[in-house]
Amino acid sequence: MTRMQRLLGLDALTDTGLERAFLAIVRDAGLPLPETQIYVNGYRVDFYWPNLGLVVETDGWRHHRTSGEQSTDRRRDQAHTTSGLTAIRFGEDQVRCEPEYVRRTLAAVIARVEQGPSA
Repeated sequence: MTRMQRLLGLDALTDTGLERAFLAIVRDAGLPLPETQIYVNGYRVDFYWPNLGLVVETDGWRHHRTSGEQSTDRRRDQAHTTSGLTAIRFGEDQVRCEPEYVRRTLAAVIARVEQGPSA
């Protein structure tokens, strides 16, 4: 979400109902709100926390089924990881059927990233 969207009270830009469902989990958990639908490392990402170096992608059933699509997803994740970001994915079934799991996992990743690298 951009600063202007926050100031105007506008909802974050999302492309799908799945992304809106994920954003609701983030809000309900009281976690920091991400930027949405921006380019990072040459790829448009669903959610990005620049201050945490965290990218989250939500994978719907429609666009992440084939081996080619999954290969592209892995390349995206690898581009983020090699640039020093943490990249995680949640599938549609997780977001829609296991929101508490998604919340706990995301909160744990955010807490780990905020602590910085372990010695």
